[in-house]
Amino acid sequence: MSDPIPPYTMADLGREARREAPAAARNVRHIIAVLEDWLPATGLVLETSSGTGQHARAFAEHFPALTFQPSDPDPAALVSIAAWREGGPANLLPPLDLDTAAPGWGIEAADAVLSINMAHIAPWAATLGLLEGAARLLRPGAPLIFYGPWLAADIETAPSNLAFDESLRARDPAWGLRTLEALSAAAEPRGFALAERRTMPANNLMLRLVRRG
Repeated sequence: MSDPIPPYTMADLGREARREAPAAARNVRHIIAVLEDWLPATGLVLETSSGTGQHARAFAEHFPALTFQPSDPDPAALVSIAAWREGGPANLLPPLDLDTAAPGWGIEAADAVLSINMAHIAPWAATLGLLEGAARLLRPGAPLIFYGPWLAADIETAPSNLAFDESLRARDPAWGLRTLEALSAAAEPRGFALAERRTMPANNLMLRLVRRG
């Protein structure tokens, strides 16, 4: 079972440990606007593949009644998340070393699960593992929320997304943009239904899957 990494101080980490992603700074307010409608009023929100930790810090500050559990399988990301957490709100927990494709997550329950920009830069097994893990953690009616450059049969694919998909597959054949149809087909037998989607800036989508009873 994974444990949270130990607390750090900025003196331990150094400023260089606190990574910044320009895309995270650009999209966070748009994501928060949707989360205001989709997250529960209280409870624990697990964010998988938290990356730099910028989103987790912003979410915790914006939703003080919720507790946010960031996570990532990358050691450098875990250190960056811990650095962003330093001096932040008490409702932002230390990050978990969590690989969605692994069976043990080190967390027993959550009231919502959030995945931002993971599915296209990881093997499909990571998304399948996320569905299976979220099914273990979430109660009926609880949301599993995705954000990213998803493809859909009824949405014309932007040329920039096609180019992005090509570049991802050139870097790793197991990566690439995923389709809503593939996600829905995988989610159904694992106890989830796609309840809502919203179009976001820069040709992204937010998806709300709901854990069925």
